[in-house]
Amino acid sequence: MALDGCGQLCKCILILFNILFALVGFAMLGLGLWLRFSSETRGFFDIDLNTQQFVIGVSVLIALGAVILLVAVFGDYGACNENRTALGVFSCLLAILAGLEIGAGVFAYMRSDEVGEQLAKFYITVYAQYVDKGDPGLTVTLSMFHNLGTFHSIRLHCCGLIGALDPLVKRTCPDTGFLETFTLPACPTVIVNLFESKAPLVMGLFLGTAAMLIFALVCSSLLSKEIQRSQSSPPPYILLSSAVLSTPNQDPVVFSPLPVIIPVANAL
Repeated sequence: MALDGCGQLCKCILILFNILFALVGFAMLGLGLWLRFSSETRGFFDIDLNTQQFVIGVSVLIALGAVILLVAVFGDYGACNENRTALGVFSCLLAILAGLEIGAGVFAYMRSDEVGEQLAKFYITVYAQYVDKGDPGLTVTLSMFHNLGTFHSIRLHCCGLIGALDPLVKRTCPDTGFLETFTLPACPTVIVNLFESKAPLVMGLFLGTAAMLIFALVCSSLLSKEIQRSQSSPPPYILLSSAVLSTPNQDPVVFSPLPVIIPVANAL
């Protein structure tokens, strides 16, 4: 279909956005499934209050990864094929995700102390099971905690339960210089302090993510309108037909035959 410049721009933005979105969802779903069905961590999902935070965290990871993948599939299909139905489903799911992001940001701000404590307990559970089992999925999870850093104001940059000198998880810790090795803090303390002292910045991170989703939602709406406009606009050319249209109560037009003159050769 013929889309104008705005429609083409929105289409390209949505395709790139959903490719990145699909990669994030695939990574989250893959890590969640690994932690859920790995032989080393499968037993955590039995009824055990000591691993409750781990079970909840992995379940949220799997559910959120699956939803993100589903959203990306609808978005890419709708943008590539200019399908308004798929774009409508994509917009609805994206609006729900944006609302959840905003709600999570407000909740993290209002209950920052409780959120920090629960996340610290989740880290301690992963740490203990990593030391005991050494599962690769737990290695990835710990490395994400230790090296997490969105920008300078919000980052963890921590290691283990006693800092960079923790020998049990040292290979998952961030690279540090000689002096920083003695000052790198323990992760549970950093997590609790992060949510207590920088709650507005944490909420801003959630709201920034929601703003990105809303931007994609606006692009989807604009693209859907452009597709509708291109479908309803008349074609720039006229099809010619061999059919003869006749008006009612009009006498038929009779064409008289043209005379044909056949020359006769003179007799020799």
